[in-house]
Amino acid sequence: MKKYKILVFGILFLGACANGQVKKNENAFAVLPKPELNEKVATFAGGCFWSLSEGLSELNGVDKVVAGYAGGTVKNPTYEDVCSDNTGHAESVQIYYDPKVISYTQLAEAFFYAHDPTTLNRQGPDEGEDYRSVAFYRTPEEEKTLKDIVEKVYKSHHYADPVVTQIVPFKVIYPAENYHQGYYKTHPGSSYIQNVSVPKVMKLRASMNAYLKPEFKKK
Repeated sequence: MKKYKILVFGILFLGACANGQVKKNENAFAVLPKPELNEKVATFAGGCFWSLSEGLSELNGVDKVVAGYAGGTVKNPTYEDVCSDNTGHAESVQIYYDPKVISYTQLAEAFFYAHDPTTLNRQGPDEGEDYRSVAFYRTPEEEKTLKDIVEKVYKSHHYADPVVTQIVPFKVIYPAENYHQGYYKTHPGSSYIQNVSVPKVMKLRASMNAYLKPEFKKK
């Protein structure tokens, strides 16, 4: 079932083209903003960035999330390049957050609950190195935090299998095309979103309910 998402997305995208719904700038790359004075950034990869972007954006203190490609060697890759598994990149997200509202530790914990960190090069029906689980750290403190969380997750027996998430230093993230940004919200009726992405977002909401923005909290 490798590249299930590409097949589903390709059908939807071609259909939109046929109906004249695709805007000219949707294939252009998004802009990676600089952090505001009160913001910090964190970068993670955990399978499809459509669901990961939505799930983490619902956390209180998260200002914005940009979908992109990180962890590889090819500069300015396209979605098709990354899906070829020849770039070394993984579908990733860069989170801009207010550390006075949500800590890096809380954000990292949410990341580990937002996907399955125990499956190697796979998330659900999506297979390939580009769907691997990666936590990118920028400081020694972040590296220690990530390793501590992995140990905590392991001891909690939340997952039956060991965590295989790569913990590596951050180098660069290349923003993905515009049509990937906020895809969860702009394509709520797509079969992929309904069958794959929604369950992941619901899982994160259930695990991190206390840290969600008010409109997403379970009352």
